[in-house]
Amino acid sequence: MRTFHAVREARGRVVCFPHAGGAASAYHKLSAGLAQAGVQAVAVQYPGRQDRFRESCAERLETVVDAVLAELAGAYDDGAPQALFGHSMGAVIAFEAARRLEALGRGPSVLFVSGRQAPSLPWPPPGTRSLRDADDAELVRELTALSGDTAAALAHPELLAFALPALRGDYRMLEDHRYVPGPRLSCPVVALAGDQDPRVEVANVARWEEETRGGFEMRVLPGGHFFVQEQVDEVVKAVAGRM
Repeated sequence: MRTFHAVREARGRVVCFPHAGGAASAYHKLSAGLAQAGVQAVAVQYPGRQDRFRESCAERLETVVDAVLAELAGAYDDGAPQALFGHSMGAVIAFEAARRLEALGRGPSVLFVSGRQAPSLPWPPPGTRSLRDADDAELVRELTALSGDTAAALAHPELLAFALPALRGDYRMLEDHRYVPGPRLSCPVVALAGDQDPRVEVANVARWEEETRGGFEMRVLPGGHFFVQEQVDEVVKAVAGRM
């Protein structure tokens, strides 16, 4: 876990799960906004990137969930209200973590899922190709479709050498993961979607409602796949308002 902005006497904590190829720093702006609202954000740092770049990427999504739950049971077992937030691939990991936490009697106060279709739907979506074994050029084209700014930065060979292995590893992990039907979550689920997301249809984000009996809310915000970076203030309002 990484903490960017410590909050004294926080009224709650949000554990944030990054997107495929992403790192904890993707939540730096969100962390700052939540800190101003009195909410502590901690971000998961997956292996294979930033200060963990020497480690191999996780091959199984369950391995990531195991590591997060072990850390939550240790350093973060303080009884504070705790929510989970995941964007894109991170939404799937946060969902599986919420399931496990509820089974242990330590379920989150709320699950926030962003920029991701409901987990029961097939991935990759029908009509799109698998990226688990994509070459570098294909991965860059995908990044261009999702975020031109990110793709421009990755045009530098030295950045590609660091970024693409983690991205490819995450795509493999995500595509190898299989959704298993189970009891609905008892916590509320808040789903966020970008109205111009080229990969995730708003109607498919709405189907997260099928995964909870604790109440469902959905917000559609302006922007593409990475609307969470473009609409930080609105995302802060959505999260802080439910803590």
